[in-house]
Amino acid sequence: MSVVRPNEQLLSGFRDDFDALRREVAKIVVGQPQVIDGVLIAAVAGGHVLVEGVPGVGKTVLVETLADVLGLSSNRIQFTPDLMPSDLLGTYVVMETPQGRRRFEFQQGPIFAHLIQADHINRGTPKTQSALLQAMEGEEIAMGQEVFQLPQPFFVLATQNPLEMEGTFPLPEPEIDRFFFKLLTPPPTGREIEEILERTTEGLPPESRAVVDGKRLLEMRGIARSVGIDPALRRWVADVVMATQPGDPSAAEPVRRWVRYGAGARAAQAMVLGAKVLAAADGRGEVVREDLAGLALPALRHRLLLNFEGQAENVQADQLVESVLAAAGKA
Repeated sequence: MSVVRPNEQLLSGFRDDFDALRREVAKIVVGQPQVIDGVLIAAVAGGHVLVEGVPGVGKTVLVETLADVLGLSSNRIQFTPDLMPSDLLGTYVVMETPQGRRRFEFQQGPIFAHLIQADHINRGTPKTQSALLQAMEGEEIAMGQEVFQLPQPFFVLATQNPLEMEGTFPLPEPEIDRFFFKLLTPPPTGREIEEILERTTEGLPPESRAVVDGKRLLEMRGIARSVGIDPALRRWVADVVMATQPGDPSAAEPVRRWVRYGAGARAAQAMVLGAKVLAAADGRGEVVREDLAGLALPALRHRLLLNFEGQAENVQADQLVESVLAAAGKA
């Protein structure tokens, strides 16, 4: 299938808009450039993001700022054990017409927005988690005999606290695979805390502005998808993904020892689509290996299921991904 590659003008416009998005988010969110880039890359590529970090690292601020700079409608949904699927998706209610007749009418839930922050998703019950993840996959809601399309573009950014275990429901491994990236938000450094204090305790805090809108975001998605990738690089991505599977002959020794299940096709798609966005953001019409290798951690870390020994040894998924990249010749 032949694809029309983006010309220099399209790539220049893409790069300018992506750089403007970076700068605008950085006006509000202190530090964490890799997290900012990861969220923006996923939003442009059309994937959803799982952000993991302890409280107070700016996860909520990041989502609110992202909605502002993308010019999208947004809703924040606080996941709790008593949150029901109908609280998330909506439900039918009885309405009375001016003529006195009664009829059922669907009242949309908070998921009907362009950008959804699923706050503390691991506090929600499996049934509610499943409702969200199904909506993420099909970008539509089926209620009774009717199907309702979600707004486009549709982007979910879910957060969870890695230190919180009691009263939580960890996401099932097959469903966590539906997240494009998993990003880790490190605690701020001393210098970053100083900057946060300067921005938030002196005068008026900075404000963000809309840089693009939903239509432009979809245009950028189309431009990114048309960026080229050499067949040899596609094979390299496939080899990297296969090397995360303990039963594959190419699997590194740490993978064979500590991994129960490895990554699959969705991981490869995330690496390639994310790399295309990175290339376009750099004004290039072709993906290079560095683009792909730089996205291996966020694309793969949540897709490696450790076996019992790996869990007992407290093996980190990032270490396993690094070993796979080292074996593939790109540490």
